[in-house]
Amino acid sequence: MENLPRILSVLGDGLPETVIATLGGIVLTIVLSFGAGLLLLSPWRVVRGVTRVYVEGFRGTSEVVQLFWIYFVLPVLVGYQLVPLVAGIAVLGLNHGAYGAEIVRGAIRSVPRAQYEGAIALSLSPAQRMRRVILPQALVEMLPPLNNLFIQLLKSSSILALITVPEVTRQAREVLIPNFGDDTFLIFGVVFVVYLLLAAVITAIMRWIERWAARRLGRRPVRQRKVLEEVAV
Repeated sequence: MENLPRILSVLGDGLPETVIATLGGIVLTIVLSFGAGLLLLSPWRVVRGVTRVYVEGFRGTSEVVQLFWIYFVLPVLVGYQLVPLVAGIAVLGLNHGAYGAEIVRGAIRSVPRAQYEGAIALSLSPAQRMRRVILPQALVEMLPPLNNLFIQLLKSSSILALITVPEVTRQAREVLIPNFGDDTFLIFGVVFVVYLLLAAVITAIMRWIERWAARRLGRRPVRQRKVLEEVAV
């Protein structure tokens, strides 16, 4: 335990890289999720087909292989080397954006058909129907799975250690273990807590957004105690 201050200091040096990679990946994931999710609902078959290739391509291949392709292979093809952190953010966003696209598509599909018909009856344009009627309702449905997706993205940020990004996991493996090998349990115990706390922050923010979105629709958030009572009955 006497090495704990030094362990915390070294892991603290890697924490900004982990946070930046996670936030950058989440932003890119949101953009790609909504963009690809809406394109999957396009009336044009070619647009749906191209988008489906992206979604299935990134969902069906290894995230580590994708990272190596973008960081090692892409520079050979185009002659331009991405900064390791940027390459990592790109992979996190592209990979999780493919999963998020299906979440968005499914949430939009879950909106009752009567809502579409009511919007048409009000003479709203397709863009207005989507922005004012469909997406606000779909957002409430997609937030819980997006919360899980963002936590998975946080955990996946550890693969950036493979391309020399000095994030928390790499700091533990490359800096602390060689110098404090006898404290392996303590080192990775602290790493465990770091990821757990970051995941708790993401969950707290997403739960707040869930309540905000529900209030905008006039829905009252279901309290956990009420759910447990209903299950018990």
